[in-house]
Amino acid sequence: MMRALWTASTGMGAQQLKIDVISNNLANVNTVGYKRSRADFQDLLYQTLRAPGTRNAAGQESPGGIQLGLGVRTSQIQKVFIAGDIQQTQNELDLAIEGDGFFQVLLPNGETAYTRAGNFRRNAEGAMVTADGYVVQPEITIPTDATDVTIGQDGTVSVIRPGNAEAEEIGTVELARFANPAGLRSIGRNMMMETTSSGDAVLGTAGDEGFGTLAQGFIEMSNVNLVEEMVNMIVGQRAYEISSRVITTADEMLQAAGRVVG
Repeated sequence: MMRALWTASTGMGAQQLKIDVISNNLANVNTVGYKRSRADFQDLLYQTLRAPGTRNAAGQESPGGIQLGLGVRTSQIQKVFIAGDIQQTQNELDLAIEGDGFFQVLLPNGETAYTRAGNFRRNAEGAMVTADGYVVQPEITIPTDATDVTIGQDGTVSVIRPGNAEAEEIGTVELARFANPAGLRSIGRNMMMETTSSGDAVLGTAGDEGFGTLAQGFIEMSNVNLVEEMVNMIVGQRAYEISSRVITTADEMLQAAGRVVG
């Protein structure tokens, strides 16, 4: 009976974690470039009461055994890198990646972070930055007198300046991609860091083989599916209730056994 109590408690803990993940997804349903998370689980150790293939007194081999599972544990919480919906903004510095790739951002400590959120703006010096002021890499500085900014599908940034009818190319927005993007480490603010699991960043030009193209005046929204998250939340809630019911049942059986012994 005590075994059932501990096993059911692992189920409640797992479903609580699942609900925590779902709540974070729902909280970020309108976060630009957000990639939803998914909790994966695996069964725990097994208590072997009779090993499979054990021979009986007559020397015959048993086709099965008796192994009792001891619950569940979380194996990982991973990001799902499915593209989110593309929303038009008509902001000249808003960029959406159509396909694979990440924007590069320079952090204050000198490290490079990666993001799918392309809602950029200019700082006081004219550099393209994120909402927190982190400079996009490679750094692109837009002249203060530029009257029009054009960013091509390949990331080429061109401006038109007064007295000049032809566009002037001032830089290129490069992209980065990873062999295993699910291995990236989330650090908040729509940014991620590379790890040994993600592999090293591969840099390239938008539109090249393996890289997506850029769409100016658009942003990629969260890839959270509200209906799917609501269904998962209901399933997690019911599974939690069932595990709690197992604990209640095991407790009642212990009480009944106690009365018999008494």
